[in-house]
Amino acid sequence: MQRTTEAVLAQVADRERPYSGLSPAELADAVAEPVLPEEGVGLPDAIDDVTAAVLPHSVATSHPRCAAHLQCPPMVPGLAAEALLTATNQSLDSFDQAPAATVLEERVVDALCDLFGLPEEGDGVFTSGGTQSNLQALLLARDRYCARVFGRNVQSAGLPAEADALRVVCSEAAHFTAQQAAHHLGLGEDAVVTVPTDDRQRMDPDALAATLADLEAMSRQPFAVVGTAGTTDFGSIDPLDALAERAAAHDCWFHVDAAYGGAVALTDEYASLLDGIEWADSIAVDFHKLFYQPISCGAFLLRDGDDFEWMARNAAYLNPEAHDDGGVPNLVAKSTQTTRRFDALKPYLAFRALGREGMATLVGRTLELADEAAALLDAAEDFERLHDPTLNALVFRYRPREGMADAAVGRLNAAVRERLLEDGRALVARTEVDGVQSLKWTLLNPTCTVEDLAATLDVLRECGADALAGEVSA
Repeated sequence: MQRTTEAVLAQVADRERPYSGLSPAELADAVAEPVLPEEGVGLPDAIDDVTAAVLPHSVATSHPRCAAHLQCPPMVPGLAAEALLTATNQSLDSFDQAPAATVLEERVVDALCDLFGLPEEGDGVFTSGGTQSNLQALLLARDRYCARVFGRNVQSAGLPAEADALRVVCSEAAHFTAQQAAHHLGLGEDAVVTVPTDDRQRMDPDALAATLADLEAMSRQPFAVVGTAGTTDFGSIDPLDALAERAAAHDCWFHVDAAYGGAVALTDEYASLLDGIEWADSIAVDFHKLFYQPISCGAFLLRDGDDFEWMARNAAYLNPEAHDDGGVPNLVAKSTQTTRRFDALKPYLAFRALGREGMATLVGRTLELADEAAALLDAAEDFERLHDPTLNALVFRYRPREGMADAAVGRLNAAVRERLLEDGRALVARTEVDGVQSLKWTLLNPTCTVEDLAATLDVLRECGADALAGEVSA
């Protein structure tokens, strides 16, 4: 363990650049040694091999110029918790395998329900992240709807014939996991109906009401509305209060995907962005984003814990019915996983170490940094900012010359992003806005400064000059 700690400090901490720039082929050459040799080399040499071949070519998420994806720099309490939970190897699928872990997860879930304003009957379970949480929300919503409307127990009897009419409604900017979940649930991606967004990329409540009414007029049956608290590209947060009202008017399950933006609930200044989340039937929240915990770590919360009944099951060797009668905690009945890690220890240790105030300071700093980044882009004549930041995501473009057509700008920004990855001095993301390739800062690192962002813009300019020169020579 000491050797691995030293390796991380030597190869990851205080690196000059967030990525080495190696190509996939070069990375394959770096790890060309046999994976399963006839004779082992011993643990010290194996660790040294990884130290030389893997760590230097991993993305340094803690580097202040690493600002591409929703991939946070993990805080030290999370790393300490990771060592503790991995070494003890608890499995949360039965109380006798993880007694203290089971009780502690329940305590953390209760605290999260309080954080998001859910009532006393709220409950939840830890998940691998937003994808699993969103799937579980739509699973419970579908099965509850089928039981109430069609008298069908989907768990035992499968989908009813009327399932072809079932619809999930979300914004056009919602995460792709709504479609993915619909596929996995046997409804098909076409069962997801998207609603237009306003000029801040938020779902339009009036358009939602019209969409729900139109679906019902066409004999379609919307059973779930998904609100987003933090879109992947723009960090936008839907007007959750208004969406909750529309969903309730049409008797739809209201799920809030707060995988990205849920952490603002910790703050005094930004918590109002989540107004209305307390009316959600379910919430997805990730800790491996703005809560700064190591991957993977998420939670799925329910307004009414009794809704877990739609997926609960008992197995004689894990959670016999007698355990339920005797008050033995039964977490496996709440999860789509059987064997499951003690991931709740990570936010627990972080919360205990920093308190709400300390955690809020980290989150707030990154949102302030996004405002500083916006001002920096506004002052640069060769960059254009595409929106006002809501959280800490900021989409922009490199446009070095006036009058450049959007198609040319899109090609240039794609080329700049490609060269930037090869360069390795900074990392930004890319996305497409109105059909034009664009760049994106995802500013999760509270140690990043506006000077780091200015340095990133300088590197982008250099990559842009190279791209333009290559275009001329071609």
